[in-house]
Amino acid sequence: MATGALLLACALLAGVAVAQRVVTVQSGPIIRTEGSHVTIWCNVTGYKEGKVQDFEWSVYLPTMPEREIRIVSTAQSNYAYAVYAQRVNDKEIFVERLSQDSAVLHITKVQAKDQGLFECYTPNTDGQYLGSYSARTNLTVIPDSLTVTAPPQTLSKVEGDTLQLTCEVSRTTVQHTHLSVGWYLRSPEDAAAPPQELVTLSRDFVLRSGGPYRQRMAAGDLRLDKTSATAYRLTIHKLQPVDQGLLYCQATEWIQDTDGSWFAMTRKQSEKAQLRVQPTDRDFSIQVSTERRSFTAGEPLELRCTIEAQNVPERFFSVSWVFSSSPVAVVGPSAVPVLGPDYVDREAAGLMTVRKESPNVHLLKLQRLHSNDTGKYICRVTEREKTPTGDFIDRSKRSRNVQITVQALKSNITVALSSNSSEVLEGDPIQLTCTVQSATGPLSVVWQWMDKRATGPIQEVASVDREGSVFHGPAYRERSSYGEVRVEKVRPDTFTLSLYNALPGDEGQYNCTATEWLWTGEQELNWENIGTASEIKTIAVKTVESSFMVSASSRTPSISFGDSFDLLCLVKPRHNPRVPTSVTWRFLPASTQGEVEDRGDFKDLVTFTREGTLQWGEQLLGLGTRTTVDRSHSNTNFRLSVTRAGRREAGKYQCTAVLWRRNYDNSWSRVANRTSNLLGISVIQPESKLKVQKNDQSLAFLEDSRVRINCSITSQTSQDSQHAVLWYVRRAAGSEADELLLRIERTGAFEYGAYADEERLRRRVQSERLSPRLYVLTLNRAESSDSGTYYCLVEEWLSDPDGAWYRLSRESSGYTQVVVRQPEVRLHVEELETNVTVEESGSIRLGCSIPSQSSPDSRFSVFWYVERSEDENTEDQPGEEEDTKQECVFSIGHDAIFGNGNCSPREEAELNSRLQFERATSDQYSLTIREARPTDAGRYYCHVEEWLLNPRNVWYRLATNNSGFTIVNIQPQVSTIHSVVCSNESFFYFIFFYPFPIFGILLIALLLVRFKSRNNNKSQEGKNGAPLLWIKEPHLSYSPTCLDPPALSLHPGSVD
Repeated sequence: MATGALLLACALLAGVAVAQRVVTVQSGPIIRTEGSHVTIWCNVTGYKEGKVQDFEWSVYLPTMPEREIRIVSTAQSNYAYAVYAQRVNDKEIFVERLSQDSAVLHITKVQAKDQGLFECYTPNTDGQYLGSYSARTNLTVIPDSLTVTAPPQTLSKVEGDTLQLTCEVSRTTVQHTHLSVGWYLRSPEDAAAPPQELVTLSRDFVLRSGGPYRQRMAAGDLRLDKTSATAYRLTIHKLQPVDQGLLYCQATEWIQDTDGSWFAMTRKQSEKAQLRVQPTDRDFSIQVSTERRSFTAGEPLELRCTIEAQNVPERFFSVSWVFSSSPVAVVGPSAVPVLGPDYVDREAAGLMTVRKESPNVHLLKLQRLHSNDTGKYICRVTEREKTPTGDFIDRSKRSRNVQITVQALKSNITVALSSNSSEVLEGDPIQLTCTVQSATGPLSVVWQWMDKRATGPIQEVASVDREGSVFHGPAYRERSSYGEVRVEKVRPDTFTLSLYNALPGDEGQYNCTATEWLWTGEQELNWENIGTASEIKTIAVKTVESSFMVSASSRTPSISFGDSFDLLCLVKPRHNPRVPTSVTWRFLPASTQGEVEDRGDFKDLVTFTREGTLQWGEQLLGLGTRTTVDRSHSNTNFRLSVTRAGRREAGKYQCTAVLWRRNYDNSWSRVANRTSNLLGISVIQPESKLKVQKNDQSLAFLEDSRVRINCSITSQTSQDSQHAVLWYVRRAAGSEADELLLRIERTGAFEYGAYADEERLRRRVQSERLSPRLYVLTLNRAESSDSGTYYCLVEEWLSDPDGAWYRLSRESSGYTQVVVRQPEVRLHVEELETNVTVEESGSIRLGCSIPSQSSPDSRFSVFWYVERSEDENTEDQPGEEEDTKQECVFSIGHDAIFGNGNCSPREEAELNSRLQFERATSDQYSLTIREARPTDAGRYYCHVEEWLLNPRNVWYRLATNNSGFTIVNIQPQVSTIHSVVCSNESFFYFIFFYPFPIFGILLIALLLVRFKSRNNNKSQEGKNGAPLLWIKEPHLSYSPTCLDPPALSLHPGSVD
């Protein structure tokens, strides 16, 4: 038995350990009409047993969904806010407790402003948070639109007439609701009596009638018709006197809740119609008579029920005898009695008689009355009348109550209860003696036990019947089989109870109840209880666990990674040292205290068993290699030591001690269980010594330069520290957030930030680790868009004793302001103004000199423009600004393409053929206009654009500048032979070019003739030694007066 109790206790403890608190509330939305009575239930499960739960109700109104408004609490009388305080004080709002973990919120008259989200909260009673502590449901309050109307009237009818009444029922509810409409009859004589249901059309459109009217509706004498959308008509054919009274119509509006159940939101009644039915001569009356109404136990009782009516033998009456609402017997028209279940045995023993003495007199006779026969006796007569359809209609009447009093035989016994001691030690015997005095008959004794406060159930220990037989209660039966419980009848009036090896559970109140019996002489009912007396004795059991204490201590509640700590568990048993103790160190990691509740249980680390062995639990600290345990020889001090503590060792520790005792059946049982105080051990990170150089600086660079930024770590916490470096850039002072450029992990791996992808920096950005404490960020081919504030963020990482890396701290460097500028503009074009006069048909040479440029890599776009007067007839100078127009003469781009830019020269073949462009050096440009014409006069200047290639290989214009003006005047030419020849190209070639080939051919022919004649005279000339004759080519020269080399024509798209 003790083993079963131990297993049951372990199962209960395990159930509590894993149980989670769950609060459930009636599911919503709950839709109710204004002014109705609203109930919302709330239950809580999963808490520690034996603790009464409190309930707190709050509401969140739709106008303020985030604000909690308190309503009512079972624990605090002043819990409600002011808006609900008056209604709570007036009991309009209250909480009905159904049990220790279940309650119902009542709002007797709900208001429209009560609509909102209701929350049921249960305060924590478990010592730790595990599960949910509140639940919510939505309450919607709608207007009450149900109306029930019927005209008040007074009707007088005669038995057998027909009655018709109409009731109007309507509602304007938006929600889907059902209606039930019924007609009811209330007796005018007894206002407290419940109304009688006539007929009802239920919410499911099912027609039903009240019990007495069921047969009449089946016969067609009772109808309920729906004549329109809102009209309901009641029809009663063949009125009877029982139909007399107040008739009214009652309608109920139903709505279906989310759980599928139907709720009556509102119920209303119409005005009442008073109906009087004049009966015929078929009425009857009832009268119950008896000789006297006070009796002594054992005497007989006779009751007669007389029916006073006309033609009783020809009518069908059934008579029912009722005692205190319990049926005694029913005698039908056939005069055969049907007994109630409590009187069958009594009639079989001949102690009861039910018969019909005459057609109108019925007899009830009870032999040997008992005290239980005291009460009210009623005779109810029902007449059955046959209808034309062959069915029966019942009309019932009841007599007045007849109060019968039976005085029992009195017993004068008294009980005296004594014990060997009012306080015994655990393990000592408890001996009780019960002595009965003034007894005249046989006695029976019942021994019972209850707790000290008499709040728990009463348990029967044992009983001794009249014959002296002993019977043990279920809870003590197994214990008595081992001789631990003994009951004796020492003398006829003395009884003893002995409990050996007292347990703490034996403490409480012991009750000895003695009963005196009287022999009645009848079979099976021959003994009668004539008196009972009892006495209570309180016995206290001093447990060995009363001095059993456990405490835990630690000198180092907070340590750093790698340090050691000791925990001491002190057990002080002040009991027999042969009773062993088992001690368990338990641990709750700090990493699980804020996680899911089912993972927040303490785990066993190590247990010193009652046999003295060591048993390791499922949780190991320091992987089982850094944990040691020991205990003192007196088994009072138990030490737990952990070296090189890490993150896994942080948490809460507690020491649990269990006191064991060997039972009489050689099983072990827990005598006491103690848990020490909680020891919180915090394993914190070491204090960081990380420092990064914080000097601010400003750097300026030209585009396409290399930018280098240093990140220097001046100090670190440990030589084993590893660093992760994050480079950030802030584009402008008003930017929203700094952009991550590059991240270098402690392992050396790196990844680019989103900013590097957006600005296409992957190819240009470079990070180096020059030393363990020096990191360099390099931007190659810097652009102006790279300007900004750069800094590094250093993360220091250390390894804990378990080998896991953790980030200790973060430190940012100083700010480096980087400005990337374009080259300084140094473009300068020579601005000297000149005045040139050229004869017509001469050449105009225009120079453009660039003495200074911004960069050696610069390229130039050159444009020549001319300004002329718009009035060609005037002889104003070209330098005048009035009435002048500007015209592009020639252009070449930085990409060596002619006609570049906005320059659009005139499309004249003559002009294009006269242009000659020349670039002597990179900074010297010239343009020659050949065969000058009078229209070429004007103010000429060159426009220069300086272009550079940015790091992205895109050309951009850096600067522009204009040269000085060159004023060109054209002098008209006078006609001469020289000018005429030179002006006609065909004539020029005929005079000066064609004669030379002709003359050359003639010279060659002459030489050939000369050479041939020389060969013929060779021998003679050689012999004589005479010199050969040489003909010297005459020297031809050209006069440069007007014969200039042919002009070279350049067209756009080519370069000389």
